[in-house]
Amino acid sequence: MKLGFSAKRDGFDYKKWHNICDDKGKTLIIIQTKDNFIFGGFTQFGWISGKEDRWTADSKAFLFSIKNPKNDRPQKFPVRKSSQQHAIRYAYDRGPIFGGDIKLVQNLQPYGMFFGNSYTLPKGISSGTEEAFDYLAGSSPKITELETFFI
Repeated sequence: MKLGFSAKRDGFDYKKWHNICDDKGKTLIIIQTKDNFIFGGFTQFGWISGKEDRWTADSKAFLFSIKNPKNDRPQKFPVRKSSQQHAIRYAYDRGPIFGGDIKLVQNLQPYGMFFGNSYTLPKGISSGTEEAFDYLAGSSPKITELETFFI
């Protein structure tokens, strides 16, 4: 793995993220919040450049949690079979988007964390609940670091 983008180093700007991360292939994104929650996602296809905005299927995409508000052990959450066609979204005017679950906007901050829409949830947590939405990063996450690694 090679570190490509670091928000602390490169700035919290989606254009800079695209300039560094587009067209690089497989990526692993690790996100840290002000509350020290750590989570992220993987895609085997990476991100594309251009003025195109579209969903991309990725049966191997997953989200993960290393440290979360519930203090659960680190876990991996594969994309749901029924949602594989919406695993990631190429959006030229936003940051990385994993299904309906993690959407980062221009300043690489969340625009809704709807965990459980496209990716599996931990056992005992129901889709569409506040508990699901807050699972990865709490109720009002502020991202303090986002690193994108090329694999």
